[in-house]
Amino acid sequence: MAEDYEYPPARTLPETPSWAVALVFAVMIIVSVLLEHALHKLGHWFHKRHKNALAEALEKIKAELMLVGFISLLLAVTQDPISGICISEKAASIMRPCSLPPGSVKSKYKDYYCAKKGKVSLMSTGSLHQLHIFIFVLAVFHVTYSVIIMALSRLKMRTWKKWETETASLEYQFANDPARFRFTHQTSFVKRHLGLSSTPGIRWVVAFFRQFFRSVTKVDYLTLRAGFINAHLSHNSKFDFHKYIKRSMEDDFKVVVGISLPLWCVAILTLFLDIDGIGTLTWISFIPLVILLCVGTKLEMIIMEMALEIQDRASVIKGAPVVEPSNKFFWFHRPDWVLFFIHLTLFQNAFQMAHFVWTVATPGLKKCFHMHIGLSIMKVVLGLALQFLCSYITFPLYALVTQMGSNMKRSIFDEQTAKALTNWRNTAKEKKKVRDTDMLMAQMIGDATPSRGTSPMPSRGSSPVHLLHKGMGRSDDPQSAPTSPRTMEEARDMYPVVVAHPVHRLNPADRRRSVSSSALDADIPSADFSFSQG
Repeated sequence: MAEDYEYPPARTLPETPSWAVALVFAVMIIVSVLLEHALHKLGHWFHKRHKNALAEALEKIKAELMLVGFISLLLAVTQDPISGICISEKAASIMRPCSLPPGSVKSKYKDYYCAKKGKVSLMSTGSLHQLHIFIFVLAVFHVTYSVIIMALSRLKMRTWKKWETETASLEYQFANDPARFRFTHQTSFVKRHLGLSSTPGIRWVVAFFRQFFRSVTKVDYLTLRAGFINAHLSHNSKFDFHKYIKRSMEDDFKVVVGISLPLWCVAILTLFLDIDGIGTLTWISFIPLVILLCVGTKLEMIIMEMALEIQDRASVIKGAPVVEPSNKFFWFHRPDWVLFFIHLTLFQNAFQMAHFVWTVATPGLKKCFHMHIGLSIMKVVLGLALQFLCSYITFPLYALVTQMGSNMKRSIFDEQTAKALTNWRNTAKEKKKVRDTDMLMAQMIGDATPSRGTSPMPSRGSSPVHLLHKGMGRSDDPQSAPTSPRTMEEARDMYPVVVAHPVHRLNPADRRRSVSSSALDADIPSADFSFSQG
C-alpha cells in the first residue's frame, strides 16, 4: 500500500539549504494567513447581512479545520513512535486492502528497525503520511459537498418564491375564501394525492417515483403553508413562509457542515472493513443511495398521508384545505432523524469521492484500489448523481415537509425578535432625546413662573361664579328663582373656576424614570416579526 514511500529520507533538515527551508515556510505561512483572513471577512459579511445561521456554520467549518489540524499535528508528533511499534508478520498479513505475496513486507524492508527483530512496523512513516493526506482530503470534500447542497437547494427554492408572492394577490384571497364551502375530494391538493396514491400497497411506489418528477407542486406548497400558519400563527398573518424555510434550512446547514463523532465512527468502520476480496468500498457506495431514496419516499408519503387525513376528516370543508402538522408522520415521531440520514448520506458520499481522489493522486495506490477502472468510474458517476439528487430534490423537500412537525424552530423567531428589539431600542433612544428636551423646557418655564404664595389669584368675591350666585340669589329681583343643581352646573360650565397648581420640580431619578417609562411608547412595527423584510 505504501511501497513508494518506504525509503529512508535522502537528507535531514541540517543538510537542506536554508533558502529552501525559508521559502517553503514562507509559502505555508502566507497561504494560511490568507485563508484565515478570507474566513474572517466572510464571517463579518454574514454578520453584516444578519445571516447568523450561516455565521455559525462558518464557525463550525473553522472548528472542523482546527480538528483536522490537531489530527495532523498528532500524526506528525507520533509518527516515529508509531512506526517503532513492531508486530508479527502474521498479524500484518491479516485484513489487508490489497493482496501481496507472503513475506514481501519483511523482505522489502529488512533493514528497518522492526525487520531486524523479525517483525514489521504497525504503520510505517509513509503510510502515516498517506493517512494524514486522506483525512485532510475527506474534510475538504465534506465541506465542499455541504456548500454545494446549500447552493443547489436555494436554487431550487427560487421557484417557490413566486408562489409565496401570489398569496398577497386578490385572486389567491378569493380562491381561498374562508366562507366558501367545497367538497374535499374536489380540492386540488386532495385530487393530486388520490387515485393510485391512496392504495396502501401502491402509494409507496407512487411516492418513490414522485420524488423525481414534480416533488413539490404549487398546491402542495400553498397547502402546507396554510397548515403551518394555521397551527402556529394567526390565520390572517402576513407571514413570509418562504423566508422562514430558507432560514430554517440555514439553521440545518450548521448541522450538515460538521462532522460529528458518529460520522467519524462510520469512517473508521469503513476503513476497518476495507479488506481485499469482499469489495467493501464497492457495495458500501450503494448505501447512501438507498438511504437517500428511502428518505425522499418517506417525505412524499408524509404529504400523501396529510392529504388522505383531510379527506377522512370531513367530506365538505369550509375555505381552503388545511393540514394538521404533527410528529406522528415521521419515523419514531422524530423529524430530526430525517436530517441525520441526510447528513449521513452526504458524509458517505464525500468519503467515497475523497477516497477515489486520494487513491488516484497518490503514487502506488492506483494499482491496488482501481484494478477494475470501469467499476471505479461507475462509483464516481453514482456519487455525482447522488449529490445532485440530495442537493436539488431531497434537501429542499426535507426543508418544506419537516415544517409539518408539531414544533416550530423558536431559534429563528428569537433572531427576528432580537432584530425587532434592536429597532425598538433605536426608536426609544430618539424619543428619549425628545423627552429630555421637553423636560428641560418645562423646567425652564417652571423657574420663570411666580410661586404659589405671590401669584395673584381672584378672591371669592370677585369670582365670576360667585357674582353670578349673588345676582341669581337676590330676594328683591322678581325674576329670580331658587338656584337648581342644573343651573349651577350650567354656570360652572360657562365660568370654570381657575385653580392654581404648584409647579413640581422632578429630581433626576424621577425624571429618568419618567423618560424611560415614556420611552416604552415607542411603536414597534409589526413587520419586524413578519419575516417580510430583512
